[in-house]
Amino acid sequence: MERTIVHMDLDSFFISVERLMDSSLIGKPVIVGGTSDRGVVASCSYEARKFGVHSAMPSRMAKQLCPHAIFIRGDMDQYSKHSNIVTQIIESEAPLFEKASIDEHYLEITGMDKYVKNSMLWSHELREKIIKETGLPISFGLSENKTVSKIATSESKPNGEKQILHGLEKSFLAPLSIRKIPGIGEKTNSTLQKMGISKIETIQNMPMIAMQKVLQENGATIWRKANGIDKSPIEPFTEQKSMSKETTFDKDTTSAEQLQNVLVAMIDSLAFDLRKLHKITGCVTLKLKYSDFQTHTFQATIPYTASDHVLLQKATELFRKNYNRRVLIRLIGVKFSNLVSGFNQINLFEDTEEKINLYNALDKIRLRFGENAIGKAVGLRDKKDKPEHDT
Repeated sequence: MERTIVHMDLDSFFISVERLMDSSLIGKPVIVGGTSDRGVVASCSYEARKFGVHSAMPSRMAKQLCPHAIFIRGDMDQYSKHSNIVTQIIESEAPLFEKASIDEHYLEITGMDKYVKNSMLWSHELREKIIKETGLPISFGLSENKTVSKIATSESKPNGEKQILHGLEKSFLAPLSIRKIPGIGEKTNSTLQKMGISKIETIQNMPMIAMQKVLQENGATIWRKANGIDKSPIEPFTEQKSMSKETTFDKDTTSAEQLQNVLVAMIDSLAFDLRKLHKITGCVTLKLKYSDFQTHTFQATIPYTASDHVLLQKATELFRKNYNRRVLIRLIGVKFSNLVSGFNQINLFEDTEEKINLYNALDKIRLRFGENAIGKAVGLRDKKDKPEHDT
């Protein structure tokens, strides 16, 4: 039986939520994200995109391109709330689905045509239900795999639907830009452009080995996607609610410096895990276990983020406020909870362009050479010889 995969993506999600809360924004160029010149764009309306504005663009550049745009700081609490409403609707209707990010889902509806109703009609009715119950515009693409469905969605936007019939994947993809292929970023695009490759059809006409010679294994992956081949499964949706780390000391301590160093190392590691999983947290909990085995936890809510410096600041505040230097500490731990999915790797609403570039650079080093390849000096000093436990 041929697979049937639907990719659903909320259109300009952050903007759409803002317009639900303030209808005066409808039809106007709106930018969510860095409200200062050093910030970056998290999302922008189609009206702003006409001027060349796009996500992850420095705010100062966006203001130059579209000086009359309305800048909004953003409210991740509201975005998460509306995202969860959409997820609940999909969960009530779809036999199997994967939540890929805060604003997109993959649905497995193989067999729908045979046993229930026409798959395109079923997807259309689900889309209409989401729009009616949430007021949010959403588009979808339908095909036999995740890659083609995702690209079909982008071609149907805004507020559209598109089906690619089995056997027509290559002809659909051929005239499109290589930037449409998921996974092709600035660096890979630049490499391919220098080779004279700008359209997907060119990759289709190349042998796979030619792509592998230039881009190694990633070249083979891109070649398969360009040819409409993608066997990756739908990963059933399970929402991770929290993550934590604990360190038990070989010898109980009252050293504030040692405790702070371990705290830095744990925050550094957990924040990286958040960004790697495309998660952000809205709650930080500090755990202290004393030499008499009494355990105390201290909790604080924060604006949703995955930024080391924001999380460390809050954890340090909890530590300094609640740590009693006269009592020996046996264990220290940190937990991030109220996790939500998000495509933004860090807090695009508050962080500057410089901080975003720094985090991206550090994360690339860790992903390539291992988590311990780089980190804050004070954290690395104690990290190498202290046992840690993850949950």
